[in-house]
Amino acid sequence: SWADAADAVARLRPAAVLAADTGGHEAALAHLAKQAAQADPYVPIIAVDPGTILPQNVLPFTQAGHNAERLVSRLNAALRVRALHVTLLRRIANDRSTSTRMPTSDPINDATVLLIGRGAGYPALSVALGEQMGVVGALSIEAAAKHLNARELDGIIIGDGFTLRVLDAFLTVLSEDSRFRNLPVLVGSGSGLTTGYDLPNLEISHGDPQTVAAHAVPLIRQQSFESRIGRALKSIDVGGLLDPRTGLLNEDAFTRDFETAVTDTQTRGAGLSVVRITFAHGSISERMRLDAARILSRLMRRMDFATLDEEGAIVVVFAETDLRNAHAIARRLTSVLKHTMYSTKRDQRLDPQVTLATLMPGDTAAAILRRLRAEAQRVAS
Repeated sequence: SWADAADAVARLRPAAVLAADTGGHEAALAHLAKQAAQADPYVPIIAVDPGTILPQNVLPFTQAGHNAERLVSRLNAALRVRALHVTLLRRIANDRSTSTRMPTSDPINDATVLLIGRGAGYPALSVALGEQMGVVGALSIEAAAKHLNARELDGIIIGDGFTLRVLDAFLTVLSEDSRFRNLPVLVGSGSGLTTGYDLPNLEISHGDPQTVAAHAVPLIRQQSFESRIGRALKSIDVGGLLDPRTGLLNEDAFTRDFETAVTDTQTRGAGLSVVRITFAHGSISERMRLDAARILSRLMRRMDFATLDEEGAIVVVFAETDLRNAHAIARRLTSVLKHTMYSTKRDQRLDPQVTLATLMPGDTAAAILRRLRAEAQRVAS
């Protein structure tokens, strides 16, 4: 019973919790959610057919057609996140010298979702989601596909404005691509749509924009948490050199690599260029800055390396690259940022500010960075 649930969770320490018949038991569910939030490793809670707004760490599951296989898929997807968290905790415990640590802020603060739609409900849905997470908008399936291929996303929200045939084709493509199969996908206007897709985190909601957003948050939060774990594990794999927030080198590792690269390049008489990417003050939030860094981490060439510095600038080193080619690469990178990110004023695209420097005879790493900062200050003034 609900009265025994909290005691049972404390005694048995389950790997997951399934909650049914939640109507009228909101307080008990909230208490259960608080217990789970304090547990390590991650304990997913799934509420079956919730009739109310859920706590942020309780995953909704709507039984369309009472398909038990869908519930098993949803549970397995959540348990996979738990297994990753167990792995991370074990590896941190076994390697006490690692500097890798998970951020302590709420994972929803890092989340960015793709909102697809062109109907009357699109603005309200954008506002409801944007109050809690980053939102990237797309008015067509074609535009959505470009965003999916260019950046790391924590969920897909589909509003109105699309035919059943278009929705079916899009969901089929998502289910057939392993990169997107486990993403939360919420369809806010799925009248006539079935749930027979290989998408374990697919939810079809028929509520208003606020209800759709409320159902989306727990699933997106879990996905953002999984992304954090993935970046932290990758950082441990390379000896704690990566910033788990961004996937880029941490500042200490960047400084060491940059100094080595400058010395080596000077010895060989080769080329090396550095770009510093900043954003106008007030045009970008901390969440968006981290998102921009993660986008660039996916776009960079394997030979290049970068960091998000203490001033909030993204510094990228282009190995074996002269100034002319560095300009071309920087234009491509900033073009992606311009077309995939918006400023804090949602109707305005970002305009990244770029400064470049190239290695000169006798240069040191510190001298190049000083030249970059001086040029950035000159441009800003």
